[in-house]
Amino acid sequence: MLKIPVNSLRKTIFARLLIMFFILILPIIVFGIYLYNWTYQNTSQEISKNTVVQLTSYLGNLNREIEWIEIQQFDILQETELRKIAYTWDMMDNIERKDSVNYIIHRLTSIKNTNIYIKDISIHLPSIDKTISVMNAAQDFNKLEYEKIRTSKSQTGLRLIQTEDTLSLSASIIGNDLQEHPQIVVHIELDKQKMSEDLNTLNMYPNSSTFLVSDDKELLLESGEKTSNAFNIYYHTMRSKENNDNVTFFEDKRFHINSAYSKDLKLSVVTFIPEDIVKLPLKKFSRWAWGFAITSLVVIILYSYLIYRMVHKPLVLLVDGFRRMEDGELNNPIEHEQEDEFGFLYNRYNIMLYKLRRLIEQDYKQKLMMQKAELKQLQSQINPHFLYNSFFILNSLAKTEDTERMEQFTSMLGEYFKFITRNEEEHVTLSEEMKHARMYTEIQQLRFSRRIKVQFDELPEEMEHIKVPKLIVQPIIENAFEHSLEKKVDEGLLWVHFKKEHHTIYIVVEDNGDGISTSKIEDMRSLLNEARDYQEQTGMTNIHRRILLTYGANSGLYLSRSETNGLKVEIRINLEEDDSNV
Repeated sequence: MLKIPVNSLRKTIFARLLIMFFILILPIIVFGIYLYNWTYQNTSQEISKNTVVQLTSYLGNLNREIEWIEIQQFDILQETELRKIAYTWDMMDNIERKDSVNYIIHRLTSIKNTNIYIKDISIHLPSIDKTISVMNAAQDFNKLEYEKIRTSKSQTGLRLIQTEDTLSLSASIIGNDLQEHPQIVVHIELDKQKMSEDLNTLNMYPNSSTFLVSDDKELLLESGEKTSNAFNIYYHTMRSKENNDNVTFFEDKRFHINSAYSKDLKLSVVTFIPEDIVKLPLKKFSRWAWGFAITSLVVIILYSYLIYRMVHKPLVLLVDGFRRMEDGELNNPIEHEQEDEFGFLYNRYNIMLYKLRRLIEQDYKQKLMMQKAELKQLQSQINPHFLYNSFFILNSLAKTEDTERMEQFTSMLGEYFKFITRNEEEHVTLSEEMKHARMYTEIQQLRFSRRIKVQFDELPEEMEHIKVPKLIVQPIIENAFEHSLEKKVDEGLLWVHFKKEHHTIYIVVEDNGDGISTSKIEDMRSLLNEARDYQEQTGMTNIHRRILLTYGANSGLYLSRSETNGLKVEIRINLEEDDSNV
């Protein structure tokens, strides 16, 4: 699993080296993509250009063929024999009729044989109820076909007329009385199969298709594969435009659409070319591009792996070592076999760890010796005044022959001096410390039972087994008696109580003495906060220092004015800093 030695992955040297490598290789990749797209665009434009030229040439040839056929139509209309048949049929005998009809059929046949696009030529003569054609000679008037031609011609106005599945040209002569219906209609049916074969010559690419459409969106001719579907997509996605070049999707494939338009014919010829054909010249380049892309990916992976093994992993190992050092683990040197720059750093780290461990051990021993010295200083500071008063109380009890209280008093004195002079342990349980403090208050109450009231709350059970430095409570109670309560005229009050909040316990000693001013409290607070090793140690500063040395920051003595206008001393012990004392 990838370990991140900093808070954010993007801030790591590993990430920066990868980003730098990407920055160096990215222009090459971008250039390759640009070159591929540029080649593709040029190839596509070249194919489109050539295709449009072919389409335009096809429309030009088709227009010339249509014009030739239209000229032949008008020549037929000018034939004397045709007019003779149309206007003097009733005055002609059978031989004349036969000769004239045969002449017209021969004329139509010769025209048909000169152009491959002509399938049949018909002449409709409604005045004599006859239709003459190459395929059927003379026959009864084909009124249905005549009406279709006349209706389509009047509705579309196009030169090419599409009726059902036929494609044709027509020309007519209206009578001298300008009647609405033509008297002579020359109808030339075009051979759609021949025209489609000619149109199919434009499909020079596999799977391409070409179709011919009119301005009224009618499909006239088609060739190639799936042309009808392509025609529907063409009119749903775009409009017919001259020299149009577009790309569209059709059946999950991309097709290039090219078209050309003839204003004379009012027709468009459209071709669909698969994009695969357009990209065919790029296949070799595409293989090179894929080879380059795969090679680049392999290089990136290999580079990332080497950077991870040679830089990131050794760096993480060094950072983990420093983090263990921060957590206080000084017995775990970095084990390695490297002889490079990281090996040098590892060796210097291990040397630094060894020296730091030695310095900490020396400092710890010095602090331990200092705590012992301070504890001995406290033990040696037996208040002569307290000792004198104790003997005075003992003398008074002897005079009154109160042997029971005398026995109790001497037992308490013995326990008191035994506790303060015991040197085996520097830390005791809080219950033992409070037992000693309570015993001291009971001794003092024998002196001040009428003037001083002591309220000593019960120690919570959850706090009984907490280890604390020895003699941190009794000296504070002694200070309250000596400096606040002893000289008080009216009733004095000493209150010892406890509380716990989260990981901090509070031992609170309050009195109602009125002999201390606010400025004096501030001075005492400043003396505690600014205590140094070289300063003369008082009882309170001694206790404050020992608690700080044991429990660290957020622990110690905190002074303030009590609600009873005396001094309030809070002994705070933060167990979160040192759980080993619990």
